[in-house]
Amino acid sequence: MGDMSPTRSVVLEGSEHGFALTRVDALLGWARKYSLFAYPFVTACCGMEFMALSGPRFDVSRFGAEAPRFSPRQADLLWVVGTISQRQVPVLKRIYDQMLEPKYVLAFGTCASSGGFYDNYTTLPGIDKIVPCDVYIPGCPPRPEAVLDGLMLLQDKIARNERRPAIVKPRTDPVPGAQELVQLRRSAKDPSELAPRLGPATPRGDK
Repeated sequence: MGDMSPTRSVVLEGSEHGFALTRVDALLGWARKYSLFAYPFVTACCGMEFMALSGPRFDVSRFGAEAPRFSPRQADLLWVVGTISQRQVPVLKRIYDQMLEPKYVLAFGTCASSGGFYDNYTTLPGIDKIVPCDVYIPGCPPRPEAVLDGLMLLQDKIARNERRPAIVKPRTDPVPGAQELVQLRRSAKDPSELAPRLGPATPRGDK
């Protein structure tokens, strides 16, 4: 038998013939990852970033996910964009239930992921309280590049047939940059201790 390594690739010319071996679930995962029909559930300010993502500059059609479907029976990817209030919970749950399997959910922004800064009884603290979520995209609002990272992460999960939740991580580590910030002390007796890089405070009478 020949080389059966899964990482081996062969380019066939026009006059050559051949065949490829794969698994049915791998073939279905490959087909599903490039044929996502999105249902946008846009409720708040993150909708502006979603509109920018759908424009020609970021070209989301490269990923096969540019065709919106405003009927849940024709969609398999639910974009939850923005804040979800308690009054919107039954509507979102009904839309998710009407979608056919296999279906996927993407939380767009901090409010959809965890409720954001709305720490009150009127806001849902994350859509995973009512529907299962596949990918969380943090940010208030998230950059379109972060949303594309989340979409590619979801496509990778679909290809591997993995349903565990995932989160989009920042491209750069913010911890090293925090060392360059002004370090404040808790003592407020001397103003120079609060901001030592600014130098000692100048009395008002001096010129």
